[in-house]
Amino acid sequence: MEINRRVRAVVLRGAFCGLLMVGVAGFAQQRPAPDNSKNNQQDQNTDRPTADQQHENGADRQLTKQIRQSIMEDKSLSSYAHNVKIISQDGQVTLRGPVRSKEEKRIVESKAAEIAGAGKVTSELQVAPQKD
Repeated sequence: MEINRRVRAVVLRGAFCGLLMVGVAGFAQQRPAPDNSKNNQQDQNTDRPTADQQHENGADRQLTKQIRQSIMEDKSLSSYAHNVKIISQDGQVTLRGPVRSKEEKRIVESKAAEIAGAGKVTSELQVAPQKD
């Protein structure tokens, strides 16, 4: 009898673990993998500046640094806005990446224009859809 009870316990544990594994695998399959391939395809366009094209001359580095500091000091902005790409090339600034709202987009653009100068900023910022 003792052996039957042990065998039954082992069989039940094995069945429970099997069901648990099926449940976990099913849950993992329900969540789609993140896909940022659209953003990556945009970065392949050689006509648009990317962060690796940031010039290394002192003036462009300083310009990027000042704009980044201005954005980071504004704690009302989201982490999206704090992480936009700022690319300076010969005094011209390109802003790229997502922000959370039209107002946030306007704020980031105005901070960059205030530092770089009017007509020196190209904005490629996009308002990211809100997640529920």
